[in-house]
Amino acid sequence: MTSSRPVAKSSPPQATVLRPPGAGRLSLAAVVICSTGAALAALALPAALGHTVDELLASGRIPWTGLLLCAALTAAEVVLDALVALLGGTTTAHLTARLRTAVMDRLVRAEPRHGGAIAPGDLTTRLTANAAEAAAVPVTTANAASVVLLPLGGVVGLLLIDPFSALALLLGAPAFILLLRTLVRRTADVSADYQREQALIATRLTETLDGIATVRAAHTATREHARIIEPLAALAAHGRRTWDVHGRAVGGSAVLLPLLTVLVLAVAGLRMSSGAISVGDLFAVSRYAVLSVGLGSLTGALAAISRGRTAARRLSPLLGLPPVPHRSLALPPGGPGTVRLHDVDLVRDGRPVLRAVRLTVPGGTSMAVVGRSGSGKSELAAVAGRLTDPDAGTVTLDGVELDGVDPARLREEIAFAFARPALLGTTVEDTIAFGARTPSAAEVRAAARAARADGFVALLPLGYRTPLEHAPLSGGEYQRLGLARAFAHAGRLLILDDATSSLDTVTEAHIQRALAARAGTGTRLVVAHRVSSAASADRVVWLENGSVRAVGRPDDLWSDPAYRAVFTAESGARTEAEAGAAPRGPGAAGPVRADGETP
Repeated sequence: MTSSRPVAKSSPPQATVLRPPGAGRLSLAAVVICSTGAALAALALPAALGHTVDELLASGRIPWTGLLLCAALTAAEVVLDALVALLGGTTTAHLTARLRTAVMDRLVRAEPRHGGAIAPGDLTTRLTANAAEAAAVPVTTANAASVVLLPLGGVVGLLLIDPFSALALLLGAPAFILLLRTLVRRTADVSADYQREQALIATRLTETLDGIATVRAAHTATREHARIIEPLAALAAHGRRTWDVHGRAVGGSAVLLPLLTVLVLAVAGLRMSSGAISVGDLFAVSRYAVLSVGLGSLTGALAAISRGRTAARRLSPLLGLPPVPHRSLALPPGGPGTVRLHDVDLVRDGRPVLRAVRLTVPGGTSMAVVGRSGSGKSELAAVAGRLTDPDAGTVTLDGVELDGVDPARLREEIAFAFARPALLGTTVEDTIAFGARTPSAAEVRAAARAARADGFVALLPLGYRTPLEHAPLSGGEYQRLGLARAFAHAGRLLILDDATSSLDTVTEAHIQRALAARAGTGTRLVVAHRVSSAASADRVVWLENGSVRAVGRPDDLWSDPAYRAVFTAESGARTEAEAGAAPRGPGAAGPVRADGETP
């Protein structure tokens, strides 16, 4: 388990965002075919109408064949456009769902520290608005092909009917191309700024909602409201810039394109008066001129594509998150749950968190992890249960390296309980049963009793079937449900990361007895901040600055003043003096080895 081990290669993240899957490609192909068919019908219609007009003027009779052809072309254009709208909408919806699922899958498969680097509000914005904009790019691009085909076909039609009329149109082409280029470049810049401000507002709102109790206690709701809406001014400015860019492009098109149309019709009128083209040709030229200047419809499509590509760049870092590598090794059946860390290093934000940690937790025993704040206790627990991988060294469970174990099997054998558990599921019973395997109803209730949760659950309106949103819970009750979930899924290793911090002493004592009852049936690793939690363990590992200072029995370690100082609420000179004066090394606390290996 080292950082040097290769990770499976994947496609470039932005390419993954904008490239649809197989089924999506078929839908896009259908959109392209239908939109192209509609464009071809629209291009054939002016020629058919012109020919019908000439035939009517020449013969004086109603040309039914021509009329039927025009009607068929009109009907085909209408039906195909309707299919494009239907297929485009459903395809965009499916691509949006797929993109959001892909991003969530990457987040779940990555180490928590990677996904947690993005604020929840920003992450929500990327998963909602940005994902929808990025997923719309393939369909918009498919439609853009037909949008380009119409004006190009119109130019070809003008060339075939009267090259002079086509030349009049082409005189304005450079100005319009410059207009489109400016639109795309400015839209990309404005969209990036707008999306950043959206994410900032969402992030601040999420932070405030998460700490709403603190806001109420401090009576700072007005200040928080001002902080949340403060980016609205910048957001409004970026929004006005967006409409300004779009308005300038549309305004320029509104001036340039009618002038080109008038110029084409003037040339065609002169050509008809000289006898070079017929009345029907003039009618067809007028229609093709309208289609040719339809390049203006490209402004909306190009702006949407530019916004979508900007949104895709915001999703790319999420899709580029490296998944935790796994192999398919199996743990030995019936193993005791012996955990070994050998020369484990862990670095976070350029700072060493764990340093050359060597530790053995014998199977079926309980080991407490103690140390001052920032000593690496939670990080050691995360490494031992493979919520994160070390940057160097190895971690084994019953002799098998954790990165070699099949992830489904690993999560069946290792259970976690946290200080602030996330209660997932619809009902109370669902949240206790939530995990890699689904325990029976009897196991759920037994786990709740062991965690002292059955008492307050019985008082809920529907007991274990009470929806979580209808179950007002205290911090301690949250922790007890988290503990119950861990007990219901405990295999050969149970890890409690400060999972009893909100419990009263009586309830904690009951939890400790429940853990002691598991002796011999699994290994317990307990991050302890209370003396009682550490005292009830078989052995204690004492961390200091990310290194193992000592390992030993709780009673033996208690004789060291520096160890006792870890649990005091005081800080400052007295505690530091005690720590500095305390003896260090293997002889500091009875029969202890400083390398962390249990004798």
